[in-house]
Amino acid sequence: MTRPRVARLAGWAALTAAALFALLAVRVVRAPGRLLPADEVLHRWSVEHRPPVAEALARAITGTGTGVVPYALLVLAGLYAGRTARQRAWTVTALTLCLGAGQALRYATMTAIARPRPEIGDWAARASGWSFPSGHAATAAMTAGLVIAALLLRGPRMPGTAVVLIGLWGAAVGLTRVYLGVHWFTDVLGSWLFATAWLCLLASTYASIRRAPLPQAL
Repeated sequence: MTRPRVARLAGWAALTAAALFALLAVRVVRAPGRLLPADEVLHRWSVEHRPPVAEALARAITGTGTGVVPYALLVLAGLYAGRTARQRAWTVTALTLCLGAGQALRYATMTAIARPRPEIGDWAARASGWSFPSGHAATAAMTAGLVIAALLLRGPRMPGTAVVLIGLWGAAVGLTRVYLGVHWFTDVLGSWLFATAWLCLLASTYASIRRAPLPQAL
């Protein structure tokens, strides 16, 4: 696939995801109590179905969606993707800056919307800040996408198992936020749409300015 075509497709995907995110945000802000029907149903189910083992596993998974872990994954992916010391340094820097910028934009969006979290008595994990969109879910989704992109930079033949596992991790972090009672489901859904829009925007920009051929897998 040619670079212009990739840029166009990624650009349209970014616009679509951004539009869906905006529609969801408006729906959340205008909803009574800022809750949609699925939010209350899934939250109540999560609170009532937390055996100790499942809760401990959810806490372990949710902890990987913030702090040093996402950036460590990007550093490792960048070091793997580069073939020379200069390429590795550039790739690591680019990946971490892309995630950092995405996190900053998400935080600004979250502050502007200012959606309250579920009642603190239902929490099974620590949390802070407003609720929509979820920081852990957005960070994990953006990290997963950037890691997959870095692996593609190394070569077009990337094991499908690796893509599936990385994607499952990104999704699992978001779902644990609902299960642990610190986010509504639409917080996580909004985060996935936000991350998709951001990643597709990055892909479109990269394909537009990059001179080297894209991996044949694209």
